[in-house]
Amino acid sequence: MKSFDGHFTSKLPGAKTSVFAVMSKLANDYNAVNLSQGFPDFPIDQELIRRVNYYMVKGYNQYAPMPGIPGLRKAIAGMFKKNHGADYDFEHEITITAGATQALYTAISAFINDGDEAIIVEPAYDSYAPAVIANGGTVKYVSLKFPDFTLNWDEIKRNVTSRTKLIILNTPHNPTGSILKEEDFLILERFLRGRDIMLISDEVYEHLIFDGETHYSACRFKDLASRTMVVGSFGKTFHATGWKTGFVLAPANITAEFRKFHQFIVFASNTPVQHAIADFIQKPENYKGLGEFYQAKRDYFLNAIKKSRFKAIPAKGTYFQLLDYSNISDEPEYDFATRLVKEFGVAGIPLSPFYHNHKNQQRLRFCFAKQESTLDKAAEILCKI
Repeated sequence: MKSFDGHFTSKLPGAKTSVFAVMSKLANDYNAVNLSQGFPDFPIDQELIRRVNYYMVKGYNQYAPMPGIPGLRKAIAGMFKKNHGADYDFEHEITITAGATQALYTAISAFINDGDEAIIVEPAYDSYAPAVIANGGTVKYVSLKFPDFTLNWDEIKRNVTSRTKLIILNTPHNPTGSILKEEDFLILERFLRGRDIMLISDEVYEHLIFDGETHYSACRFKDLASRTMVVGSFGKTFHATGWKTGFVLAPANITAEFRKFHQFIVFASNTPVQHAIADFIQKPENYKGLGEFYQAKRDYFLNAIKKSRFKAIPAKGTYFQLLDYSNISDEPEYDFATRLVKEFGVAGIPLSPFYHNHKNQQRLRFCFAKQESTLDKAAEILCKI
């Protein structure tokens, strides 16, 4: 097709293809064991599949209500009341989205105006900053402390100005596998009192938490919850990332503004999937065992590579494990990750693309949401390097 001779520039001229897409394509091209992109390679619960099929056959295949089907919103309200003691009105404070990334983009679009500043904690999921920039905002970057990836509250406070509109936090944390503690939220709650600053709490891995730790949702803290949009994902919870079904919980005044954008960005998400999940989460046993399930996979993977030259601090949550390769190579992370695929046949994600300045710390992220046979293949390769 002939191109128009004029000059068109998007609002993100410097944006590149996501590192997840790049590394997964490279893994496919070289037939490598793919521990890069975060998706499970084992089956979804068959009862959940049957429920989706049931609602398809029953004819629930047209648009869902814009905020999501009432049954699912009621079930989420019950789940958060039971798990966190939080009271959300299903009608005015819960919205179903087409995945968490859409939820995040919509939340940022609804509230960031030209000149507003958003504080993003790095390493960070790569959709946060582009959404802020595309909506005319400015990103202030704050780094987690190295090497344990805990929050640096002094640095966060130093970066707050009169233009700060939003802080984005993520726990359990992708890509590091770290978690926020109760004290972190108490510090933030005290600091934000009297300030017109909103919070997005990205909690998509809320059920994937290990070693007897507790997931502290922002909704547990009353003052903080009054200014917070909590983002969740059923794709992560039920091993169905391709279903792209997420949700946002927020007070009614925030939700009303969120939905103004939600209706024009996506309007509604998958109808039969919503009905099926509404049924499925009525039974807490369908998600309560996820921490133990994924901790076993983490431990299996770490045990399988214990004779390798990679070093690891066990992840506290998510289904990602960082591995330190400083005993093997002094190459930049992107170069080492690329060579790992091409020469050895296993794919991970470099940590550097999660930083705006591509900071190199000689660490790669590996997804252990895989069958044992997949982890065995990857570990065998890693142990030979």
